[in-house]
Parts: sequence; structure tokens; C-alpha cells
Amino acid sequence: MTSSITTLMQSNTKKLDQICASAPVIPVLTLDNAKQAIGVGKALVDGGLVVLEITLRSDYGLTAIKQLKQALPNAIIGAGTVITPQQYEACVEAGADFIVSPGFTDELLKYASQSTVPLLPGIGSVSEAMQAMALGYRRFKLFPAAVVGGVDFLKAIGGPISELKFCPTGGIKPTNAAEYLALKNVMCVGGTWLTPADAVQQENWQAIEDLAKKACTLALPKN
Repeated sequence: MTSSITTLMQSNTKKLDQICASAPVIPVLTLDNAKQAIGVGKALVDGGLVVLEITLRSDYGLTAIKQLKQALPNAIIGAGTVITPQQYEACVEAGADFIVSPGFTDELLKYASQSTVPLLPGIGSVSEAMQAMALGYRRFKLFPAAVVGGVDFLKAIGGPISELKFCPTGGIKPTNAAEYLALKNVMCVGGTWLTPADAVQQENWQAIEDLAKKACTLALPKN
């Protein structure tokens, strides 16, 4: 890596640290329309969860990022399920503050290493972590966390590669989130439980705000 890319990667690591320190849980959201996006987004932010990950699992994803950036200027809006440089560029143009991928390709890692909008790449093994480390990455999404070893995986990797920190996503629930958050190498967790389908369909924004408030109490002091 050139010195300029190394410096940029170090800056992006600091940005991710600041983002992930802003709330213990990052809601992972798949949104379908403006009314839903604003209702859900405002409820979560009012409940204390100021970092939102808007996935590209729906055609509305990019538009949702733009609209939430305008409607919630104090929120930190990330783009999730990004798998190509083209999607990355589109999300940056939409105003995303950070990018999340479920996994990675060399092409995606190299593209993101030259962007001032940081990438939190998904990994599921030590070998994948080492591949990304060679390009300067030190912050990762562990996905799907429950499937690839969860808390036990994170404890095991924390010894030999202690400089890495994670946002585990996939199988995280209110019943196990605190166990993840207690680990030294976990910055925050990602979850979908904050927006139950019935609450979204009924536009019960108060129920979602209440879930967000509960989620803010999950973080425990690090051992």
C-alpha cells in the first residue's frame, strides 16, 4: 500500500470507531417507501439508536438513504448489502456515511480503500480477516455471526489478532446481544429485531421507539 492509502485507511478506521461507539446496536433495515422510512427512522433515532444501516435488499434502498439523510440530519446513515464498486459509488452519491458488505471481493476492498467513506467488510473466517488486513482493514462485520461461531469465534480470534474489532450481525437477538457486547473486540452489534413486521405494517412507531430504548440498555462494561 502507498503511504497515502495507508493514511486514508487509518482515518477510515477511526471513523468506524466513532460511528460504532455512537450506539450499541445498529438496526439493519430493509425499507419499501418514504412513509415507512421516515416513521421507522425517526422512531429509532428518538429511541437513542442514531446509527442506521439501510440495506440494498429493496429497490427503494438508495432513495431511502437520500430521504433519511435529509429528514434526520443528526443520524448516521449507512448502506448495507453492498457487494460491488458500482453499488458503493451509488451509495456514496446518495449520501451514505459508511458502507457495509456481507462479504468481500478484492475489487470491492481495493475500491473502498481509496474512498473517504469507510467500508465495514463482512468476514466469516480468520483467513478472510487476514486477506482484508493485508489491505489495511481492521474493523469488520462478522456475518452471519451465529452461523460462523458467534461469541466463541470472537473470543478465539481476540487472542491471536487482538487489533481487530467487530460488529457481529446475523442471529443477534435481545437475549444474546449483551453477551456479544461484553467482548473486548466487539464495538456494537447489528440486528433486525428492532423493526417487527407487524409494528411496521401497523405504523406503530411508538413500539419501535420502545424497542430502541431497550436496546440502548444492552451494553455492558467490558471485562
